[in-house]
Amino acid sequence: MRILLIEDDLMIGDGIQVGLGRQGFAVDWFKEGTLGLEAVASAAYDAAVLDLTLPGLDGLNILQRWRKSGHDLPVLVLTARGGLEQRVEGLNLGADDYLGKPFALEELTARLRALIRRRHGRTSALLEHGSICLNSDKRSVSLNGQDIPMSPREIALVELFLLHRNSVLSKSAIEEKLYTWGEDISSNAVEVHVHHIRRKLGNAFIKTVHGAGYTLGEAP
Repeated sequence: MRILLIEDDLMIGDGIQVGLGRQGFAVDWFKEGTLGLEAVASAAYDAAVLDLTLPGLDGLNILQRWRKSGHDLPVLVLTARGGLEQRVEGLNLGADDYLGKPFALEELTARLRALIRRRHGRTSALLEHGSICLNSDKRSVSLNGQDIPMSPREIALVELFLLHRNSVLSKSAIEEKLYTWGEDISSNAVEVHVHHIRRKLGNAFIKTVHGAGYTLGEAP
């Protein structure tokens, strides 16, 4: 899952980027409002974490412009403004959730996962495909009831296929979901992840669509 973070506090922003990265998220961090506003059109983000008090352009202004231009990206407003009036204003402008500073990273992560589930029409953290089960909250994958050790990026890729069951995902689309801007990506990174997942969950789990990419295969 790829997250857009717009936060000018260096300590908070670094903590969020590193913490979410350890949970398997790819996080693009912008510290200035105008750059953050424009970034939403540059990548297929799954959710945004948006501070309200920003240099360049206020967070509420960003939110309002996104909604007016038709962006339906789930937005979690993150701010030190704790008053009821500001919370209501943010929600009325189209925010999907609200979290005040200081906050626990665990709560931020849980709220983001809930927003992403809601966007895909899901209420449960469990994603099942035959005898394969992914728990998106615990970041675990099991086969026939047995936990399968996987890296955060492997779990993120399994989740991506389970959320897009009827879609063919190109290599570039997968890279866009798994990696941030400026991150070094080897030319065969996606193929390596697919190979490891097939070895752990069976060759049929991911089907190659020649010339197009990959899609979810048959349920074991």
